[in-house]
Amino acid sequence: MHGHAMRCLLIYDIPNDRARQKVADACLDYGLQRIQYSAFSGALSRTHQRELMTEVKRRLGKNAGNIQLFTFPDDVWNARRVIHQGENDD
Repeated sequence: MHGHAMRCLLIYDIPNDRARQKVADACLDYGLQRIQYSAFSGALSRTHQRELMTEVKRRLGKNAGNIQLFTFPDDVWNARRVIHQGENDD
C-alpha cells in the first residue's frame, strides 16, 4: 500500500440495483468489508481512496446516487459504539 492506510467508511444510496451491485463489488475489490447493506469499511491509503472513488464514479455512470467516503484516525474508529444482534438473538 502507498502511504499510511486510514480507517475508511464508505456509504451510499443508489436506487438502481445493477449500479448498486457494481459499486458494492468495487468496494470489495478494494478490500473493504460490508458492515451494513449500504456501508463498507476497511483501511485504505489516500491513493487507494482516490482510486476507489474514481472507480465508483465510473461504475455509477449516469445513475442517480449519493456516495460518501469518510476517514477516521484509529482512536476515533476504535472508540465507535456498536450494537449488533441478529433477529433471533435475545
